[in-house]
Amino acid sequence: MNERNTRERTSSVSPKGQVTIPAEIRRFLGVRPRDRVAFEVTDGQVLIRPARRSLDSVYRSVPALERPVSDKEMTQLVHEEHALEVAEEGKGS
Repeated sequence: MNERNTRERTSSVSPKGQVTIPAEIRRFLGVRPRDRVAFEVTDGQVLIRPARRSLDSVYRSVPALERPVSDKEMTQLVHEEHALEVAEEGKGS
């Protein structure tokens, strides 16, 4: 199934309001059991898409370090960052 090949699939609504997404559509969307999906209603139509997980949305948003950092170096970096934040807060007083 591709976006140009539009075909309708049907499913029934259970008494609890649940609908089974047909297998072909699940494969197309790349959703698996326990994945979340998002529904968007626009102009009387409903769009269903895989819901972005919080980790998915930030994955690789921070570039990798140029070199590995030891625990000691990481602790030092955190202390320096915290000191800078405290100094900035002090300027606002």
